[in-house]
Amino acid sequence: MDMTDNSDPFLPRGEPPADEPQPFLRLPLAVGLLAGLLVAAHAARAFLPVATSNGIIANYALIPARYSHAFLTAHHLDGGSLLDRALPFATYIFLHASWTHVGLNTLWLLAFGPLVARRFGVVRFFVFFLVCGVAGAATHLTFNWGSIDPVIGASAGVSGLMGASFRLIGSGPMSAETRKPLTPLLSRQILTWTALWAALNVFAGLTGLGAGPGVQTIAWQAHLGGYFAGLFLCGLFDPVARLNRRAH
Repeated sequence: MDMTDNSDPFLPRGEPPADEPQPFLRLPLAVGLLAGLLVAAHAARAFLPVATSNGIIANYALIPARYSHAFLTAHHLDGGSLLDRALPFATYIFLHASWTHVGLNTLWLLAFGPLVARRFGVVRFFVFFLVCGVAGAATHLTFNWGSIDPVIGASAGVSGLMGASFRLIGSGPMSAETRKPLTPLLSRQILTWTALWAALNVFAGLTGLGAGPGVQTIAWQAHLGGYFAGLFLCGLFDPVARLNRRAH
């Protein structure tokens, strides 16, 4: 009789055994919920009056100038309460510029989210995604202090999922029996993928490559901030890595 280690209460349950094939179209619940949330959030804003939609962007997009005391003072503006300034670090993730924007991010999510969701489980998946999104926002803020350009989109969070996926490739689905470790940070494949992703983002950010109509710049620093958060924090969220640490 097969036995499952129940020592970790957050261990994902109900996944097929590691030696069982993972159908591509078997979308994990967490990924489906997140994709639906991104699309629904954009749909809700798309059908609002323009003034209301613009107000949502002004209040809930990440606008670096909101955090610059010098900018606010010079323009006699109020940055709002602590909550007003904190919320955009999470809410900007669920705002998108167009259907193309949300569509591309959703496809990106569907490509890299399932592997992480199967390994982490629903709760850890959502928390991890948000942490990567916040890390991306903080990185963008650091390099664009005082900018008035709003940043929106789930790209930083999905970049974090991509970073985690790179470390999970070859590790198999979540299984307490296999306990396959994460790919080491300094492995050749991680270093190669990271160099390519960093170079692509810097190039796209500096040239505007891939920016659609009406989009002036790409928040490439946010992408990289989310990616590196996913790469480095993956082990803290991974229940298999936690079990392996206990075993040693």
